[in-house]
Amino acid sequence: MPALDWNDLQYVLAVARDGAYAAAGRRLRTDPTTVARRVRAIESALHAKLFERGTNGQMRPTEAGEVVIARAKMVEAQIGGLSEVVADADAAVSGSVRVTSVPVLVNRVLVPAMSVLLTRHPDLRIELIADPRDLNLSRRDADIAVRLARPGDAVGNRVFARRIGMLRYAVYAPEARKDEALDLPWVTYEGGMAALAQAQWIDEAAPRGGGFAAVAVNDAESLLQCVQAGLGRSLLPCIIADRAAGLARVDLDGVALLEREIWTLTHPDVRHLARVSAVLAWIEATLTSGEM
Repeated sequence: MPALDWNDLQYVLAVARDGAYAAAGRRLRTDPTTVARRVRAIESALHAKLFERGTNGQMRPTEAGEVVIARAKMVEAQIGGLSEVVADADAAVSGSVRVTSVPVLVNRVLVPAMSVLLTRHPDLRIELIADPRDLNLSRRDADIAVRLARPGDAVGNRVFARRIGMLRYAVYAPEARKDEALDLPWVTYEGGMAALAQAQWIDEAAPRGGGFAAVAVNDAESLLQCVQAGLGRSLLPCIIADRAAGLARVDLDGVALLEREIWTLTHPDVRHLARVSAVLAWIEATLTSGEM
């Protein structure tokens, strides 16, 4: 049996409504011959005659034709409402959004602020991926990425990138040892993280006093906890360290402190969705509120 082409149903409906191939052709902006051919194609696929010509010359549906027309109207109604359903889904702030960023921002900034977002949009589900690696948005490993640098040229047009603010850093020491802060050793990153902007800043600052601590780490969260544990001083994001217990800012007179750009990256296919837009707005408000 020939395969049934659902596109032929519109020709069946047009003939049923207009009663003639010519009128149906005008409705569908095609010629009567094409209408007749498409109707014959669906008749062949169903092994049933769908129309017969009445005494007045009008095409009247057969009993089989009435069944096909009724089903075709159902299909038409469903397809006609599809764009509205999709628009409603796109406009609804509901469903899942996957967000990735470096662990310290996820754990110390986004998670504490999560209740604000979920109270505002209770039908949202947020998947937070705390990972320092650049996950592939083109493969949809995440819907939104928060990064601390401008995306490279290799990203091209595969993602939509927007700078939302600056992340400011300062030097922090244990609160209990703030009087001797300038003599404390620097806690820094291990050698594999030498290309990191924070690691480079500490490497340049260390010769001015203090030397390096006996411990090195590969993550800002560990860096913060080392300072809290009294192992030395270090460079930390203000938005996090100012809120952390047991830390005190160290004033380095005349020393320029580090600032890093904050970028959000989204895949072009999802950035128009209401749920993604809502999460992007929340991220920007959370990361740029007050002094960073």
